[in-house]
Amino acid sequence: MSETLAQAIARYADRQSTASPYSTAVEGLHITRAYQPNPPVHRLMRPALCVVAQGAKWATFGEHRLDYRAGQALVVGVDAPSLGRVFEASPEKPCLAVVLELDLAVLRTVLEQMECPPTAATHLGGAVFVIDCNGPLNDCLLRLVQLLDHPQAISSLQPAIMREIAYWLLAGPHGDLVARMVVAQGPSERVMRAVRYLRERFAEVVRIEELADVARLSPTAFHRQFKAMVSLSPLQYQKRLRLLEARRLMTSQSVSAEAAADAVGYISASQFSREYARLFGMPPKRDAHILRSRLTSMAVDESQPEAEPILTREEVATARRRGENARLA
Repeated sequence: MSETLAQAIARYADRQSTASPYSTAVEGLHITRAYQPNPPVHRLMRPALCVVAQGAKWATFGEHRLDYRAGQALVVGVDAPSLGRVFEASPEKPCLAVVLELDLAVLRTVLEQMECPPTAATHLGGAVFVIDCNGPLNDCLLRLVQLLDHPQAISSLQPAIMREIAYWLLAGPHGDLVARMVVAQGPSERVMRAVRYLRERFAEVVRIEELADVARLSPTAFHRQFKAMVSLSPLQYQKRLRLLEARRLMTSQSVSAEAAADAVGYISASQFSREYARLFGMPPKRDAHILRSRLTSMAVDESQPEAEPILTREEVATARRRGENARLA
């Protein structure tokens, strides 16, 4: 009897000496196993394919909630703040899932090389949606997880499997939505350009007209398309990034609430405290203390990865150079 994706995930998790989640030897592939439902968790989602092999999860983006169960996947096509949780899991039947980071450049290349490429959707819509993960797409994901059994083969075989996954995403029933994520100069690509611009400058003052210029849209059209795609307005998006990064700084680096507020661009400490409590349910100092205590006692839910910085190291270096140039000007 052939192995299922859920069995392959469980077999891999059983071999690990640490708690879930697992960053694997396959670049961009993460595996999670949760034995019970967990509290909702805020995070910044990167472009990814989030596949549930057993159990169920939900994620909200703005006011838009998406449920996905065994045999389904959440496709995230843009950096987007989200609130998510495992809501179906037990010791007898844990929630088993993989998160595969999507390389939009690979998707674009495969789209350009397809004999019968899908027509990119032109209607306004979100860059996050749920698909059925079966047939060839499921087979590719299974082979990618099984590749962890053969570390010496990863560098040779992973690129081909990633291209296969890109192909089946584009050739599937939602291929038009996937294509919309990567088609050059399309509406989604324009908004994503502005999303990247805003994420790299989330701690700065950024005007809507500035973002609209980056997207090459009128301010009104840009605001409408941004919210349709990300489920948040540009201002809400920036505010969410600031608060997520402040929480990460206080939790993982033990930065004070005042220093965290300053680091992410808040001028008013009281405004920071109000907006933080509105999003996370309690004042920043108390929230950070509780989260640090959980980390210290290793009581963090096994399905929840440690929060990642909003910016990569390369983006931090770029931001620093931009700041130095501004001071010299």
